[in-house]
Amino acid sequence: MWRNSRMRWGAVSIFFHWLSALAIIGLFVLGWWMTGLGYYDSWYNLGPWVHRSIGVLLLLVTVVRIVWRLVQVTPAGEGSRLEKLAAHVGHIALYVILLLVLGSGYLISTANGRSISVFGWFDVPALVHGLPNQASIAGDIHWYSALALVTLAAGHALAAFKHHWVNKHDTLLRMINPMHRSRKM
Repeated sequence: MWRNSRMRWGAVSIFFHWLSALAIIGLFVLGWWMTGLGYYDSWYNLGPWVHRSIGVLLLLVTVVRIVWRLVQVTPAGEGSRLEKLAAHVGHIALYVILLLVLGSGYLISTANGRSISVFGWFDVPALVHGLPNQASIAGDIHWYSALALVTLAAGHALAAFKHHWVNKHDTLLRMINPMHRSRKM
């Protein structure tokens, strides 16, 4: 139940998937909302602090998730050969763009040489700072890669719904319930 099998995703993979999805959506909404805050708004400083803190935690979860994915078997994909290839390439793209969003967010936050406080629990040091236009360039990369990530994630969700409703595959059910019995069994 905790580990993946060739037929289904385990509870750990499912947990990482949905935790990441919620964090990505929440960070995108919060980030977009923050861009409209005025200097005297009560969330002017609090919003970015929460955004950075969740972003660092998502980076840690993403690293653990990638390691978990590398040491676990992957359930067999469903669909045509082209759909399986598209799913594989799409998953790699999701991870790469997610790491780009998180890395550029780190570079924005540490451009001034200060560490990132994660909810006051611990600090992440500014290992890279002081590069020419670091905050500005990283900010552009962060924004456009976040847009690409949300767009690709929406396509990922639509593909899951297509597999579920049109093709009658177990793809979506396997990512919701680790105890789901596949129709192929």
